[in-house]
Amino acid sequence: MKHIYTSLDIGSDTVKVVVCELYQNKLNLLASSTFKSKGIKKGLITNPEEAAISIRGALDRVESILGIKIDKVIASIPSYFAEYTIVKANIDIENEEGVVTNNDISKVMDLAIQNSNLEDQELVTLLPIDFNLDGEYGIKDPLNVAGEKLGIRAVLVSTPKKNVYSVVGLLESMGITAIDISTNGIGDLYAFKNKNIEKSIGAIINIGSETTTVSLYNRGIIVKSKIITMGGKNIDNDISYMYKTDRRTANRLKLKFALGHKRNASTSDMCEIKTAYDDELRINQYEISEIVSSRIEEILNLAKNEINILTTKRIDYIIITGGTSNMADIEYVANDVFGRDVSIGNVKLVGIRDNKYSSCVGNIVYYIAKQKLKGVTLSMVDNESASALASVRKGYNEINNEKMLGKLMEYFLANRRI
Repeated sequence: MKHIYTSLDIGSDTVKVVVCELYQNKLNLLASSTFKSKGIKKGLITNPEEAAISIRGALDRVESILGIKIDKVIASIPSYFAEYTIVKANIDIENEEGVVTNNDISKVMDLAIQNSNLEDQELVTLLPIDFNLDGEYGIKDPLNVAGEKLGIRAVLVSTPKKNVYSVVGLLESMGITAIDISTNGIGDLYAFKNKNIEKSIGAIINIGSETTTVSLYNRGIIVKSKIITMGGKNIDNDISYMYKTDRRTANRLKLKFALGHKRNASTSDMCEIKTAYDDELRINQYEISEIVSSRIEEILNLAKNEINILTTKRIDYIIITGGTSNMADIEYVANDVFGRDVSIGNVKLVGIRDNKYSSCVGNIVYYIAKQKLKGVTLSMVDNESASALASVRKGYNEINNEKMLGKLMEYFLANRRI
C-alpha cells in the first residue's frame, strides 16, 4: 500500500498544497502548487466563498498533475490566541504481556486530553514531552518496555473554536475531509528539526505575507507563539509608495530585482518601470535594497522583542522561514539584528526548495510521526487512486537519505514522537 499525504496551507497571499509519498523511509514529492488567495486576511477566512475558490484552484493543479482526486488533507489552522498547556495522566498497563503497547500510549494520551479543561478552546494536538514508567521519569520511548503504570507529561495545543471550525467547516462544504489539523508553528519545527533542536531552546520566525509568526520551542516542543501583524506585503507597500507604482509591480521588483540587504547591492544595476502616472522611472538596486532591508530589519526587531517577552531563558537558535526569507542576502539583516545564533531555513525537499512551503512539508512529517506513535500507517488515498499514480512514478523527486528529511524521518519514527 502506498502511503500518500496531502498538506494544505491557507495563507493570506497564496494557498499552498504539497502531496508526498513516504516510501522506504524517504519522503518523495509527488506534486505541489500555489494559488493566489482571496477571501483570506491575515491568516483568517473572511469570505468563505472566495476562499473556497482559492483552495479549489490549488487542489485542481495538483490533481491535474497526479490524475487523482484529493479529498483528504492535513489542514493548517490559524494560531491566533493559541494556548499551550502542560497536562499529565497515568494509566495501568493491563495487557497479558505486561509491556507498553501502542494502544497503551494512545490510551494515556487520550486520558491526558480528557483531564484538560478546554472551555472555549478547541484541541489541535497533544505533544508528548516525556513518559514515566513505574516511577522512572524522563522516558522518551516506552514502547515494549515492561511495567505496570504508564504516565505522560505533554503540551496540549488548543486554539479558539472559530479558528478550527472556519477551516474545517469550509473544507467539509467543499467535500474535503481534514484528516488532521496542525498549526504552521508545529509544521515549521518539523521541517527543520534535528537532534540539536531536540536538546535546545529556540525560536522560528515565519515571515508571511500579512503576518509574521514567532514560535518558541523547548527541546523540540512548541511552548508559546505570537503573531505580528506585519509581513512581506509591507515591503511591497514601501516600494509602491516610494516609486509611485502599483503593488503588483512593487512585488515583482522585490522578488526579481531587490536584495534583502544593501551590502551586495549595486548602484549601477538599473531597472526601468512605469509609475502610476505613466512616467518612466529608473531604479538602482542599491536604493531599493535599502528600502527592503529597512522594513525587514523592523520586522525582525519586532520578532526579537516578542522572543524576549516569551522567554527570559537563553536562546540557542533562531530560524527564519516563510516566503520573504527566500530573498537573497536577507541573512545579513538577520545577523545585524540577532547576531550569530540565527540562520535562514532551507527546505531541502527536491522540487520545492522554497521556504514558503516549510509549514506544508513539516506538517506532513509531523503527521507521519504521530501515526507511528499510535502504531498505525494510514494513507490519504485509496488503493485505486494510488495505483493511478504509477504513471508519474518516474517523476518522483526523492530526498537523499543523507539529507535533512531522510535523517529527520528516521529519527522521528525511531523515537515515535507525536
